[in-house]
Order: sequence, then structure tokens, then C-alpha cells
Amino acid sequence: MISRVEQMKILRPQMHLIAAGRLYPKAWRQADQFRADRGKSSLPTWPSWCYLPMAAWYAIVSGGKGRLGLDRIGDVGRLAALGSWRVTQGVYRFDQDLYEAVRATPIEGDLPAEILYRIPEWCVYVETPGMEDGRLHGFFAHLEWDANTERHELRLLLDREDLLLPVPIHIGAWALEEAMQRVNAEAAAQVPWVTPRMEEIIPEIAPLLSLLLYLCSEAADYGKGPRPKNPNPVKTAKGLRLFPPQRPRVWEVGARLGAALRRAYTEASEKTDAAADRARPRPHIRRAHWHAFRVGPGRQEIRLHWLPPIPVNVEDFSELPAVVRPVEPDPSLN
Repeated sequence: MISRVEQMKILRPQMHLIAAGRLYPKAWRQADQFRADRGKSSLPTWPSWCYLPMAAWYAIVSGGKGRLGLDRIGDVGRLAALGSWRVTQGVYRFDQDLYEAVRATPIEGDLPAEILYRIPEWCVYVETPGMEDGRLHGFFAHLEWDANTERHELRLLLDREDLLLPVPIHIGAWALEEAMQRVNAEAAAQVPWVTPRMEEIIPEIAPLLSLLLYLCSEAADYGKGPRPKNPNPVKTAKGLRLFPPQRPRVWEVGARLGAALRRAYTEASEKTDAAADRARPRPHIRRAHWHAFRVGPGRQEIRLHWLPPIPVNVEDFSELPAVVRPVEPDPSLN
């Protein structure tokens, strides 16, 4: 058992990982073997953006003994997220002002679902302070390749106070706005016995996707130093292996941009009263929004920018700092 003092030192996703490892003590070794056999031993070659298809996690949970009962089927989604997160253990902690601005940014228009292929690690954990009155602590997010249909999915695992709740979102030739509309019917069909009912949590999904989209955006602000990415396998006597970190890595997201937003809000507030008696429009903050565009040969590569709340009619305001990073295209997407 983990003592109370030890629990206070351990992040929530790490506690979930420890619990899963105790419930399925052979899971991580079996996952390594599935990865080693990718494209061999009758296993398919799944895309590189998927750590391990859920069909493999189903086999691990069931012990290869056929269908699972209702009491254990939910473990497949939970183990898939935790096992995929285990190899990187990235915890994404947003600057509070950036967090509020991003999660309030609506997902609308023709934002293509394929943007989600740019998730920085096989699985991420994003903290969500204040959501659901504190009952939603965060969420895991990873990509799934269905071994039977080759369908692509974004898989969320909501870290609620009372349970870990899997939510599937289909990725295809449609916009993210439509993908969210498909969540309710698909999730209810797959897990109709789950409490709370899926229709009760759908309003939560849009702000979570906005936070995830920011991590996928072209100029996501991770601060100085190395950026999050999937690890390279290490050659061993038993073949290539991935070695998970000993502890989670907390990524402080948007420290510079959050500071710039605070300056913008302060500047706009100070200028509003001064401009009240003038003929020119009052200073205000324009709503944040997403901007997606295509580049490269045949305009095949998708890029995403988050345009922050922009001060309008604020004199002498310096531009928000730009964070530009090159993105190498994933050959599996071609």
C-alpha cells in the first residue's frame, strides 16, 4: 500500500499507473512484446502515431481467453491510455490565464480532425483545474488505430473524482465540430451501462479538445529547452526496447504567452476608461479563435495556429511573443 505521505508526492496519473500495474502485473512486458512483433507474427503494421492498438490491450486484459464481461470491458480503455502514457509520462500544466483563454476558444467551422495527429506524445495527460467544480482533475489523450476496421480514433480518458471514464472520438474526413457531435451516439452504443451517461458529459468535451488542440498547434509554448516527443527505442540483446522514465515530466505550458496575455488584459483595462469619452471605439479583447491552413506539395500538410484574445484599440501594446517551431511530417500520414 502507498502511504498518505507518499500519495501527496505522487501525481494523479502516476497513481493510476501504479494501480493498473498492480492489477495487471504482466501488462507492460506484454505490451513490449506486442510492439516488438509489430508487422511480424501475423500482427499488422499499425501507424507510428499509435503506441499500441486497443486490440492488443484487449488481449492483455482478457489473457487471450475470449470475450470480456461487463465488469472488465472498461479496463481495456483505461489500460490502453495508461500503458501508452507510461512510456513518456508527460503531464501538461497550463498557465492559468492561457488555460482559461484556450478552453474558452470554440471549436467551430471546418477545423479538420487530422490536426490531432500532431499530439506531441503517444499519450498526454492534461491537468484541468476548476473543471466540473474540481471533480475533473485532468484527462489522458491518445490515438487509436482499430485493428479490425483500420478506423482512426482519438481516445480520451477522463480523470474524474469517482472514476476513469473512456470517451472515443472518431477521426476522419470531417471537421472536429462534427466529430464531437458523433461522440454521444458512439460512446453510448459502446458503454451504455456507464454512469454518468455520456450525454451528461458531452459539454465537457469541447474545452478538453481545445486544450489538446493547443498542444497540437504550430507554436505551442513549452518554454525553453527540449520539446515533448516520443522516445527512440534502444537496441538491446533482446531487440529494440523503450524504457519509460522513472517519474512523470511536468510541462509548464504557456508561461511566456500567459504573461503576455496578462499584460494585454491590464493594458486594455487601463485604456478603456481613458477612451470612454473619445469618439474612437473602446479598447476590448477580441475573442480567441483557431486558424488552420495547409502547406507543402499538394497542400497536404495541415498546420494549426491558436490566435489568442487580441487587444483592439490599445495604444503602445507590444505584440504577443511568437514561438515558432519546425514540424517534421509523419510519414505514416502520407
